[in-house]
Amino acid sequence: MRESFAIGSVRVRAGQQQDVELPITRLVTGGDATLPVRVVHGREPGPTVWVDAAIHGDEVLGVEIIRQVLAAVSARTLRGTLLAVPVVNVLGFMTGDRYLPDGRDLNRSFPGSARGSLASRIAHLLMTEVVSKCDVGIDLHTAAARRSNLPQIRADLDDPETRRLAEAFGAPVMLHARLRDGSLRQAAREAGGTVLLYEAGEAMRFEEEPIAVGVAGVLRVLAALDMLDVEANDDEPPVAAFASGWMRARASGILHLEVDLGAQVEDGQRLGRIADAFGDNGRIVRADRSGIVIGLTRAPIVHAGDALVHVATDGA
Repeated sequence: MRESFAIGSVRVRAGQQQDVELPITRLVTGGDATLPVRVVHGREPGPTVWVDAAIHGDEVLGVEIIRQVLAAVSARTLRGTLLAVPVVNVLGFMTGDRYLPDGRDLNRSFPGSARGSLASRIAHLLMTEVVSKCDVGIDLHTAAARRSNLPQIRADLDDPETRRLAEAFGAPVMLHARLRDGSLRQAAREAGGTVLLYEAGEAMRFEEEPIAVGVAGVLRVLAALDMLDVEANDDEPPVAAFASGWMRARASGILHLEVDLGAQVEDGQRLGRIADAFGDNGRIVRADRSGIVIGLTRAPIVHAGDALVHVATDGA
């Protein structure tokens, strides 16, 4: 029998799952704010993996992905241990706010500090109690407000193991993405973990396809780590992209886009038109590179310089 798994003040026995509330802070009302974690401690040995969502409080899609993953996983058959953190930014999540009450971006606050800002303390708690105990992590995100993302994995594709898991995830696109200072992915990598970041859908919306891709992807990664058994992926292999860029508005006005997520576009192709409220004084939006559309604005009113269409390329 495997040893029990220690987290916070509890130990979870092999072959069992348990919900743990890790203390964050005391609210102004006198109640406690806690970080919810479900530990699924498999009966058989294997890797330890974490999956998290809602580091940004308005990114709700990942919460549903984790709920469905947990429904498909059993501690009796899992080989290894899964730590699920469906809501990291608990205070932002309660109000539908991307940031914390003090305006800080939690995903620019890692690895954090036990005596720093609230964001820094949450980051430190997640790193200490979850990330430091894991071999692999999957960080679930959506696009920012009024944008939408094609399901995609962002990761270090130059690392063979990371690329293997990115391919196993099976999202339509895997994008080689640089590490951002203060991000969970950067801190976890520096701590020795292998990390995939899943981007899909829109903030504050449940969307069937991005959720389905995310659930299947997480389960495939667990299977690739020999933690569980799932059917082989018969889908097309992911498109590997090594560069990306946003097409930006060259004028202000009302935007009419003529492309959608996943479209293949050519350099110079018309992507849409910006005009005034009468439809006059129009400006054509054109692609400045060839590639696949992985992100779009959903805002009809745009200003000069606004990001409109995100196109990923093979970097050649």
